[in-house]
Amino acid sequence: MKKIAILCSAFLFSVSAIYAATPKTGEDLSMLPKKGHNMGAMPSKRSERIGINSRSENNFINDFGNVPATKWERSTNYDEVVFTKDGKKYTGYYDSEGNLVGTTNSVKLSDLPKKAQKQIQTKYKDYTIENVIFFDENKANSNDMYFYGKQFESADNYFVELTKGTKRMILQVPPEGEVYFFTEF
Repeated sequence: MKKIAILCSAFLFSVSAIYAATPKTGEDLSMLPKKGHNMGAMPSKRSERIGINSRSENNFINDFGNVPATKWERSTNYDEVVFTKDGKKYTGYYDSEGNLVGTTNSVKLSDLPKKAQKQIQTKYKDYTIENVIFFDENKANSNDMYFYGKQFESADNYFVELTKGTKRMILQVPPEGEVYFFTEF
């Protein structure tokens, strides 16, 4: 009889422990640790990553090593991570499956192919160059990229942000040096 009582008590204890560890519907899961989570590569506040795919977080570590992420954010199309590597600030874009689509970082106009520099300085001389961004695609991921609210075939490209008064224009420059209008705001 004692054995049965002990077994029943152990069973009830196990069931209550499982029930207590199971999240309730609508419960905030943001503070629960994730399987394979490496705290050294992520911000300390778990709440900053609500809605981020755990595969994105894990793949970030695999893609870039133990580099600290300064910010995670869920946008309409991507999990976006801001990080610094080798002294340069990057933004990584992960698709819904948690796979890297590509990265962006700010560069100088002088980093563009000479042909593109000359064309921009001639054709857009009345514009102010606000920013030059390089998109480095992940060749292992065939998903197209959305940038400045517009889709483009995912490939390495420079994007040049120009302003003239209240007009804002974005130019697209592939590594070959051709200059294309991309969008305007």
